[in-house]
Amino acid sequence: MDVLIDVDGPVAVITLNRPAKLNAITPDMAAALRACLSRVDADPAVRVAVLTGAGERSFCVGSDIRELDEYATPWEFRNRGDYGDAVRALRKPIVAAVNGYAYGGGLELAMACDIRLAADTATFAAPEIKLGWIGGSGQSALLAHSVGPGNAATMLLTGDPVNAARALAWGLVTDVFPQDKLLPAALELAGTIAKRPPIAAQTAKANLKAAYAMPLDQAIQYERDLQTICFATQDAAEGRAAFAERREPVFEGR
Repeated sequence: MDVLIDVDGPVAVITLNRPAKLNAITPDMAAALRACLSRVDADPAVRVAVLTGAGERSFCVGSDIRELDEYATPWEFRNRGDYGDAVRALRKPIVAAVNGYAYGGGLELAMACDIRLAADTATFAAPEIKLGWIGGSGQSALLAHSVGPGNAATMLLTGDPVNAARALAWGLVTDVFPQDKLLPAALELAGTIAKRPPIAAQTAKANLKAAYAMPLDQAIQYERDLQTICFATQDAAEGRAAFAERREPVFEGR
């Protein structure tokens, strides 16, 4: 199978499993990835996902270019099922463990995740310009938010790769690890997030997305409304009780 999912307690690991092709994504893989993400959202026992690539060379190099000419018309291409959209639509937190090349759609896929960790051998690029087009899954907007407009312009206009150290300095990733330490670090982070109340975690994610899209006054009001919803949950009552009783809370997602 070209996309694998392994669920261990509250954490699901989704692996792009086409290492011989650098985990380039075919339409069938995109559909399989969407199915895995839907499973994560639908399973109340799963609280966090980790997305990574098989092998040590590549996280994902985007769409398999040989498959792009299979679309009958530009309109069909424009309306294809986009894997970046599917990751952004996930309600639950998702961590990218970028183990190698994150190029083109693979860069977009990583940026669609909430947190990005990288191997020290990872590289990031928006190489579409070298082939005559540009990214189409939020590449420009997400890069500008992550690394600033000047650094984003450098990546978008040259198409040249950025190494993990520079990606860390620019804020494209939050931490860098040796290759063999990357997935354990991602799983440890996911495990920490999974211990948090799941309604609050999903609400925090929704609130962060809104903060990018709304004017400041609206974003603050939206945050206050979401805080009120969270405050009314059983998990919030449990958190207050555990604090008063000086014990660890047990959050059930209610």
